[in-house]
Amino acid sequence: MTDTATATMRTVPTAVPPPPLLSVNNIEVVYDDVILVLRGLSLEVPKGAIVALLGANGAGKSTTLKAISGLLKTEDGEVTRGEILFEGQRINGIDPDKIVRRGIFQVMEGRRIVADMTSLENLRLGAFTRRDNEVSADIDMVFKYFPRLKERTGLAGYLSGGEQQMLAIGRALMARPKMILMDEPSMGLSPLLVKEVFAIIKEINRDLGVTILLVEQNARAALSVASHGYIMEQGKVVLDGSADELRDNEDVKEFYLGGAGDQRKSFKNLKSFKRRKRWL
Repeated sequence: MTDTATATMRTVPTAVPPPPLLSVNNIEVVYDDVILVLRGLSLEVPKGAIVALLGANGAGKSTTLKAISGLLKTEDGEVTRGEILFEGQRINGIDPDKIVRRGIFQVMEGRRIVADMTSLENLRLGAFTRRDNEVSADIDMVFKYFPRLKERTGLAGYLSGGEQQMLAIGRALMARPKMILMDEPSMGLSPLLVKEVFAIIKEINRDLGVTILLVEQNARAALSVASHGYIMEQGKVVLDGSADELRDNEDVKEFYLGGAGDQRKSFKNLKSFKRRKRWL
């Protein structure tokens, strides 16, 4: 090999991965100036990905989403340490409506649709930050993903649980978000509806390129659509990896995929727990 060829090979640039769309860096969250809920939590969400945030009740999953969306303020919560970056810009401390305008929309646990408004009115409400003339076209787009909503012309409070969840996701799409935070979309749904809703979530991500951070207790459903996952215990991330790695992990199988029967264990009981923790 000539010296020129060797020099050429040395100057070939290495591929640099793009920065994540969302980066949560070592945050702590305190409620009522006293209760510490999140303890040095960090995670990243790449652009265009579906990332699952898994864990039991009380692990801090919903608090993490509210910290990102700015809704902590409504519950006397505050990010007291660390930072949250979206597209490289710090967003913790910003009002929730401004975070929506930046491109983040949260689908709350329990749907939180407006029961005494119609489905169409709920969808229009999701577009309240927009100033363009394409709202009607986007309503048609939502009806393409959720044709049942087009058939339901009465008040949204009379929709089934599955239809209300579809409406909540559709309302989020009306904001034309870059990223959707979904909190327990499977809650209260039958197994058949869970499968249908998660298939639509995957379709939306694929077709529209919307990045999704998905909070779920149904680990099996979440990992069926996510590319990466984080597992939380007591306000901290204790394990993360690709969806395939988590599905194949024996502890994850036992604790979150049904291998433990009715006696669900905790990572904190493992000697390997301290080795697996990324942040203290």
